[in-house]
Amino acid sequence: MRKNIGSSDKLVRFLIAAVLVGLYFSDVLSGTVAIVSLVAAGVLVFTSLINFCPLYYILGIKTCKTVSKS
Repeated sequence: MRKNIGSSDKLVRFLIAAVLVGLYFSDVLSGTVAIVSLVAAGVLVFTSLINFCPLYYILGIKTCKTVSKS
């Protein structure tokens, strides 16, 4: 797997995950929406930790800096 998530993208993913978890624990989200939100937060954190997003790979998106070889 090649890295395709940059540092700013990782930060945004962690922030979104934190907001989703916060909404869950403050009982703003409940039921199926809460479960889906927690799963989404888990996916966001996991992809941030491994620096790879399969959806980005499929769409050809890279948010990390590339080092040019000279």
